[in-house]
Amino acid sequence: MDWSIQDIARLAGTTSRTLRHYGDVGLLPASRVGDNGYRYYDELALVRLQRILMLRDLGLGIPTIADVLAGQTDDAEALSTHLRWLREEQKRLVRQIESVELTLITLEGGEQLMAENMFDGFDHTQYREEVEEKWGAKAYADSDRWWRSMSAAEKADWQQRQKQLAADWSAAATAGLAADGPEAQALAARHAHWLAGIPGTPQVNGRPAKHYLVGLGEMYVADDRFGANYGGVEGASFVRDALAVYAERNL
Repeated sequence: MDWSIQDIARLAGTTSRTLRHYGDVGLLPASRVGDNGYRYYDELALVRLQRILMLRDLGLGIPTIADVLAGQTDDAEALSTHLRWLREEQKRLVRQIESVELTLITLEGGEQLMAENMFDGFDHTQYREEVEEKWGAKAYADSDRWWRSMSAAEKADWQQRQKQLAADWSAAATAGLAADGPEAQALAARHAHWLAGIPGTPQVNGRPAKHYLVGLGEMYVADDRFGANYGGVEGASFVRDALAVYAERNL
């Protein structure tokens, strides 16, 4: 069975002129030419055209595509390679969609944008190296997989809970509460429970490891990016002290 050049152009979303050009440069020869001069293409030609179009989507020029096709004579193996790339690209596009959806949900709800979440799917790897350095590659991989598994709405809900916890910490610090008092320790327990729900958090018996919780509190003070969530150095210091007391008493 074969198809006319007009049929192939329509099916492939291209033009007869483009197909003729591919044929003239030796990229896609017609399977046969009718008595009327029309070009026809068989199944093998369709497979080759599919490969050509995918390579064009990768941004390759005609000479490079010709070299690739000449070096990959096994169509099935070549298509398997293309398929792997397409699946990876599909995953990346899904992450981009979810990232933009999350931004829209955040904007429409009047919430503050979280810069580290706005570029998921855009090859954004901020914080990866320092997380792996502090707590290991597995911690990063587990938390990253968990975050990507959530829908945009679930991510927005999680961020709202995190924001509320930070606001409660700031209010407690402003009120001058004691870090070892019952109110601050209740917040510390909430904080520990929140962290335990994040895959990748170092844990012992279902609760954050003592060294991790204490070290995290120190990081809140040392790193302005995190301290800003608690009103700056003073608020972050209050959180650090309360977490240290909680860790000493409970972990």
